[in-house]
Amino acid sequence: MVNAAGRQRVALFGGTFDPPHHGHLSIAQAAADAFALKKVLFTPVGHQPLKPGESAAPFADRLAMVRLACAEDSRFEASAIDAPHPNGSPNYTVETLNALRREMPEAELFSVAGADSFLTLRQWREPDRLLELAEWIVVSRPGSPLRELAGLDLSAEQRKRVHLVETVHEEVSATELRHRLEAGEDCTGLIPEAVARYIAKNHLYR
Repeated sequence: MVNAAGRQRVALFGGTFDPPHHGHLSIAQAAADAFALKKVLFTPVGHQPLKPGESAAPFADRLAMVRLACAEDSRFEASAIDAPHPNGSPNYTVETLNALRREMPEAELFSVAGADSFLTLRQWREPDRLLELAEWIVVSRPGSPLRELAGLDLSAEQRKRVHLVETVHEEVSATELRHRLEAGEDCTGLIPEAVARYIAKNHLYR
């Protein structure tokens, strides 16, 4: 869908996606439905600056799993724009949004985040610039009440660029999910079937 100004709405949805699960898909679907997004770009992060060394699966596997998960909705697309840097330096969202702006200068950019992640915004690189580069869709997740956003000290203008969605309450912890996969437990219903098959075929999280 295109907005009144004729600009397509495109959203960045970054994360480790280790592995991608139905909680991620629910967040993206809620954001796409609420804001008429043409495309949601799932971008696995190469090296998460706030959680160094956390990824259990290599980037190539995480990207492959995201591609499989994105097949569940025609609005979703996997992107390698946040691939690991050759020098091993951290990936910063502000740099990713800058790159996306250069690639899609005519798009109306959004960035999707769970409330638990967005509450750490002031720890991110150039938080004020992040709010200039894109409008933010913040989706509630269990344990992260949206009212806590008041603690981010946003200006009135910045607050207008943060949009809240409170319709997602599917609790899936990637950390707990990895533990269950490591133990060989059945995770049916928590991850897309195609992703589950990929994990089994490639012996991930064991």
